[in-house]
Amino acid sequence: MPAHEETSEDTSGATSGPLAGERAHLAGSRAALRAMREDVQALDIRDVTANWVNAAVLQAQIDDRIKALADLSHTPLFFGRLDYRHPVGAREAEGAEGEQFYIGRRHVHDAHGDPMVIDWRAPVSQPFYQASRNNPLGVDRRRRFGYTGGELTAYEDEHLTDPAETDTTSKLLQAEIERPRVGPMRDIVATIQPEQDEIVRSGLGGTVCVQGGPGTGKTAVGLHRVAYLLYAHRERLARTGTLVIGPNRSFLHYIEQVLPALGELEVKQATVEDLVTARVEVRAADEAAAAVIKGDARMAEVLRRALRSHVTPPTEGVVVVRGSRRWRVPVYEIEEMVDELLARDMRYGAAHEALPQRIAHAVLVRMEEAGEAPDDRVQNAVARTPAVKAAVKAVWPAVDPAKLVLRLLCDPGFLAVHAEGILSEDEQKRIVMARPARSVRSAKWSAADAVLIDEACDLVARTQSLGHVVIDEAQDLSPMQYRAVGRRCSTGSATVLGDLAQGTTPWSTESWAQALFHLGKADAVVEELTAGFRVPREVIAYASRLLPAISPGLAPVESVRETPGSLAVRAVAGPDALDAAVVAACEESLAHEGSIGLIAADARVPALAGALTAAGHAFLSPGEETTAASRLTLVPASLAKGLEYDYVVLDEPAAVVDGEPDERTGLRRLYVALTRAVSGLVVLHAAPLPEALG
Repeated sequence: MPAHEETSEDTSGATSGPLAGERAHLAGSRAALRAMREDVQALDIRDVTANWVNAAVLQAQIDDRIKALADLSHTPLFFGRLDYRHPVGAREAEGAEGEQFYIGRRHVHDAHGDPMVIDWRAPVSQPFYQASRNNPLGVDRRRRFGYTGGELTAYEDEHLTDPAETDTTSKLLQAEIERPRVGPMRDIVATIQPEQDEIVRSGLGGTVCVQGGPGTGKTAVGLHRVAYLLYAHRERLARTGTLVIGPNRSFLHYIEQVLPALGELEVKQATVEDLVTARVEVRAADEAAAAVIKGDARMAEVLRRALRSHVTPPTEGVVVVRGSRRWRVPVYEIEEMVDELLARDMRYGAAHEALPQRIAHAVLVRMEEAGEAPDDRVQNAVARTPAVKAAVKAVWPAVDPAKLVLRLLCDPGFLAVHAEGILSEDEQKRIVMARPARSVRSAKWSAADAVLIDEACDLVARTQSLGHVVIDEAQDLSPMQYRAVGRRCSTGSATVLGDLAQGTTPWSTESWAQALFHLGKADAVVEELTAGFRVPREVIAYASRLLPAISPGLAPVESVRETPGSLAVRAVAGPDALDAAVVAACEESLAHEGSIGLIAADARVPALAGALTAAGHAFLSPGEETTAASRLTLVPASLAKGLEYDYVVLDEPAAVVDGEPDERTGLRRLYVALTRAVSGLVVLHAAPLPEALG
């Protein structure tokens, strides 16, 4: 698989040859994209809209289209080419000349409508990722392109039907995977591997769970699956919506440019806390033991019992006065209505709305039997009469979800009644508020409390479902959090991404089967990515020493990257010398190209911040965008998950472990920290290393 590059003497002036031809096609494609954008900008909608509302909607769509057609100078417009042996869809015996397609991030056509660049998501593009010598899928030649600063500088051919050509590793593909990182996460459309592509292109109808160790590209796979689904099912998802859920704001900021770079601007991003805190503000933190109980799926039944306890049997009938007539619905009939609504297990709020209509309908039946001819307007009027309203309030009163949760957490007696046989007495004591709040507004809610309120809200009124939801770092969710996310895709599908070995919450899931059950997607397909493309083999092998202690039976990642010397573990003579050694290691790493992450236990961050400042080094916080001038980020271990840096300096592993409530969680946090490097890792320690590291 030879790679071809321009020599130094003809880089700027070459006017012939394959590379010059490819550059000409790139220039022509960029011009065509500009023309497409200008055509949209020139649209005049004044005569095609009936009113200002339609005009505003159409203009918003036009503005989005203009943004999607932006030509990003630093992003290659196409990264590959497929030369088919025959026209796509034609039989080989027909002997017609094969077609040629350039594969890129978006579709580009010329003034005649002929494609100059094919979207990577189109069916005709799939062989770029899936074709092989054993199964060329009709492709004679696959060409990859190399870029420097947005300029096309090299190409590399792979002749899939030539028996004389041997399999070799693509140098351009490897260079793109290993390219130093500055700025937010990039898309991987040029480097998607066959096993990743199969997940990306899986259908909208089913939920997919991806178990993937560090560096396997699971986050990128999830984001690219969203982009693919929006391409394949755009109208449906435009109606129902899509959402990406991440573990924290830093992580979401890190990934936020991937989808816009692929032309997808409408995908919303949020944390689980964002989803459940619309009604209350989180101002407190639970102890780990209390958070585990509140996050347990058993709490859903406690809430259901507490809510249904507000329904009381009727004690008297209802008398409705209409003009000179009085219509009576006896108590036994109302009781039958209540029993029927309870048996249907409707949402509490829906039943609250249905009961007055049931009573009103019974009145209408009596009117008709008496010879009257009432219609729907009469039924609605009866349902709004004071007598019916009073009966419904007594039998099936409205319930505020936040007030319900507050009463459970503040009233031990109320909790005991509805948690009987579900929570032990000790568990009940752990979740009761030490200082009962007087109102929903004054209560100091925790993140776990907000999830309980969200559950109660859904028991009262159904949560709106989206078309597709992506959940990243899903292993850290509690069962109740899974339920909260599952409500947002109850009629849609999901992509669940995570690594069981990186579960760093006391309530982290033990198995994907368990997690998918709570999500409401027990029939999801579980895929495992075990090939690592980013983390060097030395580094992942060192981190994998922790797997027997943190996730027994989980297969370690097999890294395809051979990077000798990528790992250094250094003992420092005493804690007083540690800060200086860390600063020196950062300076050493800054001599390399790319981003630098200094990861430390949260408690160590202030001291290291002071040491860096004293040494004259400015640094960023997680989520802030790195630039060529500012490449060093100080990362608390609690925020490291999902982030990647070219070079990582890890401060005092024992402190990372000790910063967690238990050893297993601490070792998992350490595993995360050890696997953030994509080129080199330096581990510095004054205290003995954790025994699990060998």
